[in-house]
Amino acid sequence: MIRVLIADDHPVVRQGLRTFLDLQDDITVVGEAADGAQAVELVGELTPDVLLLDLKMPVLDGLGALERLTGAATRVVVLTSVSDRSDVGPAMRAGASGFLYKDVDPSALVQAVRAVHNGQVLLAPEAAEAMLSAPAPAGVVPGPAPLTEREREVLALIAAGRSNREIARSLAVAEKTVKTHVSNVLMKLGVQDRTQAALYAVRHGLA
Repeated sequence: MIRVLIADDHPVVRQGLRTFLDLQDDITVVGEAADGAQAVELVGELTPDVLLLDLKMPVLDGLGALERLTGAATRVVVLTSVSDRSDVGPAMRAGASGFLYKDVDPSALVQAVRAVHNGQVLLAPEAAEAMLSAPAPAGVVPGPAPLTEREREVLALIAAGRSNREIARSLAVAEKTVKTHVSNVLMKLGVQDRTQAALYAVRHGLA
């Protein structure tokens, strides 16, 4: 069962999301937060699998909440009505695993929750386009790094949310070999973890 926390300052939005998500056999809504500070507090108390997070909220906004949740096991999907393209990059760099807009089809939202829970990084088409067209932030390698063909395959599988074991099975190599490839990929891309590597892959069309 995928445990979801909803953070949005509009009660009608929270109620609508809860009603729809609770209809799913594999999803249960474990709580609701009306602002970013409450969202951070409830993540600590309830340890949900996925947090649906609005960006524009009182007390503490979505980006502030994301920064406070760095290192938490909960995976965060930004779900916002604001179509400011400049929000996408900061949210993903702050640790979001997904970025969707509130006009998303309900069934697509459910699929997104499942995908992010399974380790994938997921962006709405408009959000992905914004990431791809945005200038690279300071410290990010400009343009695709010089990866070998096998490292590109590994990166694509990381972006698809595959574990080292699944990647090893997919490429018919030893898991130890995959770990070496993953380490090399992270080093060459100048990123710290698999989520950042997946984001890089999405941004540079390598996924």
